[in-house]
Amino acid sequence: MNTLRQLLTSLVLAISIAMTSIAPAWAFCGFYVGGANAQLFNKASQVIIARQGEKTVLTMANDFQGSVKDFALVVPVPVAIKKEQVNIGDPEIIKKLDTFSQPRLVEYFDRNPCQIVRRQYQNQINTAPGIANARSRVESDNAAALGVTIEDKFQTGEYTILILSAKDSNGLETWLRGSGYQLPRGASEVLRPYIRQEMKFFVAKVNLAEFNKTGNAFLRPLQIAYRSPKFMLPIRLGMLNAQGDQDLVIYLLSPKGRIQVTNYRTVEIPTGQNIPEYIKKDFGKFYTSAFQKTYDRENKKVAFLEYAWDVSNCDPCTTQPPTSAELKQAGVFWQAPESQEASDQPTYITRLHVRYNRATFPEDLVFQETSNRDNFQGRYVLNHPYRESITCSAAAEYYKSVKKRQIEEVSNLASLTGWQRRGIEEQQMLYIEPSRAPTYRRGR
Repeated sequence: MNTLRQLLTSLVLAISIAMTSIAPAWAFCGFYVGGANAQLFNKASQVIIARQGEKTVLTMANDFQGSVKDFALVVPVPVAIKKEQVNIGDPEIIKKLDTFSQPRLVEYFDRNPCQIVRRQYQNQINTAPGIANARSRVESDNAAALGVTIEDKFQTGEYTILILSAKDSNGLETWLRGSGYQLPRGASEVLRPYIRQEMKFFVAKVNLAEFNKTGNAFLRPLQIAYRSPKFMLPIRLGMLNAQGDQDLVIYLLSPKGRIQVTNYRTVEIPTGQNIPEYIKKDFGKFYTSAFQKTYDRENKKVAFLEYAWDVSNCDPCTTQPPTSAELKQAGVFWQAPESQEASDQPTYITRLHVRYNRATFPEDLVFQETSNRDNFQGRYVLNHPYRESITCSAAAEYYKSVKKRQIEEVSNLASLTGWQRRGIEEQQMLYIEPSRAPTYRRGR
């Protein structure tokens, strides 16, 4: 059983008349045609972190696959968590933030170079209950003998939750195994640094009887609120039984501005490039290849910025901005209760995408709030040539500029993905139907 995979990977991204340049990136208007959401990536976990001052609200998306009776979650946390600090989250808000912040594909349509018209834009916008109960009756003195203290125990939704502290990592591993938690080999070594930092352990299992009452096919997210000067996300536990690289998409919400990783470099993903038209039919394949190429180029040791923007607006919008109510579901606690719209109180979203393994990310992620509110988005551009008859002297120059642009698009795609130029050129030619190819007739 991939236990710590089940631990959510320990918690488990305008063309001028000459037609040679695109509109300025942040004066952008255009047609949104596709996005690259977190589901494109295998083994991708998603986490929402809302942070102001020393208060954090952490929402962990549950991507567990398998029988819910085998689910186990062990998360190091800076402080002891009480029942009133734990809630069941709404999986829809994770989908909302994913869609809202995902890397996107947009398109422009060339206008007739013979006409001077105002261009119109469109914004799109574990076992049977009896056995589980028996396991839960591990005596406190046995735990104490192993240096483990059960700080608290409570039920939240379908989850039975324990808050543990420990003096010795071997004792904690022994106690967890004896209580029915199947840990991979080497767990005590990874647990040891958290114990030295006097961190607590948030441990959750599924109560089958309560889960059956929900009528849900999947486990719902868990949401934890706490206060601590430590602003971090533990990821090392999830590497113990990892099969290769793992992806983690983090949606960080702050009233202040961008949130950055302090112990690893943060790199903006490539953005703004023009790419061939045929990519419209398979943007997902393009983006996963482009991400891998950038990941390799950056020596696999960086966090990638995929989106950074005030949540009250977007350009182009992949979906409507989250409402005040939706932000509250995401853990935003600094909005006034009477606020109805997200714009009533400032909230800034930073989307970070981390691909990690034991060799490249030996430390947990440490974050810092900043006052940087500059906009950024992963955005890729399709430019469609004007394919109707052109009946003026501007035609020759226009077709020349289109040919030059299409050559650049092929080069951009090859550079972004590592794909062979010849194959890209062949795909582009297949996309352009001969009957729709640009034609030229001399004007009178």
